[in-house]
Amino acid sequence: MDAAHPRVLGYLGRALSLELSAVQQYMTQASLVELWGEADAAEHFRQETVEEMRHAERLVQRMLQLGVAPAASQLRPVSHAADLEGLLRLDTVLEQDLIQLYAEAMRFCLLIGDGNNEAFFRALRDEEQDHGEALAAWLDRLGTAQSRSLQRATF
Repeated sequence: MDAAHPRVLGYLGRALSLELSAVQQYMTQASLVELWGEADAAEHFRQETVEEMRHAERLVQRMLQLGVAPAASQLRPVSHAADLEGLLRLDTVLEQDLIQLYAEAMRFCLLIGDGNNEAFFRALRDEEQDHGEALAAWLDRLGTAQSRSLQRATF
């Protein structure tokens, strides 16, 4: 077991809370959009649920390696929206919160010379950035499709 700065342990706990919040949000959204008849979106949200669970598992493993009991302090309530675009916008906010947390944790680890945890947080940040970019692309595609639909509707 490696010793870790208490603040690093705090970042790990906050990250676990956010990742489990994302699991809860994506799982709920998968069921919701399935009720709306959007099977493809439901499958996408289920895949996101699994990805976020993997992140949570990595955080738990890291905490155990550091000799602390994993505990998520508080899950965020699931955010709701009236349509798929609204759900994706809410997800973008959650992903941005994760990216910011991981970036802050990286900066702190660099400051104290903790290269192992800095690399750990960097890997998670990079994956969340990729996820954020994928959400943005999905929103763009959705907006383009809606725009074409509106154009057709005006004829």
